[in-house]
Amino acid sequence: MSSISLKKQTAKIVLEKKKLTGVTARVGLVLDISGSMRKLYKEGVVQEAVERVLAVASQFDDDGAMDVWIYDNEFSRLPAVTENELSGYIDKAVLTNNNVHKFGRNDEPQVMKDVMTKYLKEEPEDTPAFIVFLNDGGCKAGIKKFIMSSSDKPIFWQFIGIGNGNFDTLQKLDAMEG
Repeated sequence: MSSISLKKQTAKIVLEKKKLTGVTARVGLVLDISGSMRKLYKEGVVQEAVERVLAVASQFDDDGAMDVWIYDNEFSRLPAVTENELSGYIDKAVLTNNNVHKFGRNDEPQVMKDVMTKYLKEEPEDTPAFIVFLNDGGCKAGIKKFIMSSSDKPIFWQFIGIGNGNFDTLQKLDAMEG
């Protein structure tokens, strides 16, 4: 059995326990590639995280493909990824892709604006969008504005911190009102 198949089985069990089966959503993944993430990319931590996210996302994704963005102080929309393209995805689509700006500073608001543009203006649908935002902490405070402005829209933001960074901003989001 493949690694992704095992991850999908585990994800299915967790979603069943949380009564989240039967949920359908478009799934997007936003990856931090700022300088502080360099080691996590090199050591394969980001590839492993992408595999885990896809395993969960595949349980309720509407089309079997996960939209992908990558950002530092610039951002890029990458081709959607499916299970079949997952092996070595980070190396192929990100690290060896000369069109992707890498290892600068982080700027979440600009990529969040593009995510909202895609799902609310370019491809509006009744099916909600579930956006997984993967970073190592240190988010700009400006992200709160985008979360609040999309709170009545069919977009759900899930921030996942990896590594040992400062997650103060993400922790504040958990308790955010409004």
